[in-house]
Amino acid sequence: MTTPVTSQVAAIQMVSTRDIEANLQEARRLLQVAAGRGASVAVLPENFAVLSTHQMVDCGRTEAGSEAVIRSFLAAQAKALGIWIVGGSLPLAVRPDGSEIPDRVRASCLVFDDDGREVARYDKIHLFDAMVEDAHGQYRESDTFEPGDQVVTVDTPAGRLGLAICYDLRFPELFRELRAREAEWVCLPSAFTWQTGDAHWHALIRARAIENQVWVVAAGQGGQNSERRRTYGHSLICDPWGQVVTEHAEGPGVVVAELDRDHLGELRRRMPVWEHRRL
Repeated sequence: MTTPVTSQVAAIQMVSTRDIEANLQEARRLLQVAAGRGASVAVLPENFAVLSTHQMVDCGRTEAGSEAVIRSFLAAQAKALGIWIVGGSLPLAVRPDGSEIPDRVRASCLVFDDDGREVARYDKIHLFDAMVEDAHGQYRESDTFEPGDQVVTVDTPAGRLGLAICYDLRFPELFRELRAREAEWVCLPSAFTWQTGDAHWHALIRARAIENQVWVVAAGQGGQNSERRRTYGHSLICDPWGQVVTEHAEGPGVVVAELDRDHLGELRRRMPVWEHRRL
């Protein structure tokens, strides 16, 4: 694929709930905003269509869930708007090889091109099992999700994209492998808790961008999603020098920035840290 040296990319922030239909209507509205602002690629947040742990398995397995509604929604929006869509994450009950997952689902990020074709799938590798000092308390994604095991990159109009989801941000070896596979930018659909986001969101994103010399496009959930769950938001786009070029703090919104591939190439030439590795 021949890609332009610059391309507009959008990170979409939502405050998703248990209501799939309402979430999809909001995603449609925000995707239209992103397309109207010139984005060639739009990134949705983690769990954009449903943010309820108890619904995940049913959503991934029922005809009214991800296969019939959410997956087709993403394809239809990409084609209608003429943009690429990185579909945050949605629960899928089958592995990439087609085998069924017993009892659990995978948190899958699907990428659709501007003709509505599914061109990539990444299944979240690192699952969030942690204690957090919030109203929710304990998070155990492994009770609901099966981890993925494949590192994924895909060529897009904005350059080669490396796929990651939320908790993956804490594992630099994944981002190292994405850079080894020639990623120029990395997306991060997320639903960070308010507490962990306030402590680590900006520091981790800037570190991953700086050490791998990649753009990071982080699309988050940002608000009071339920009585017990508040997400951090602060969806942003960070350049490969570690500078946050645009950010949306809380509530639904869209941020758009131009990913300059010439700037990226010049930075990598001037400071060739990749060639300086010794371990």
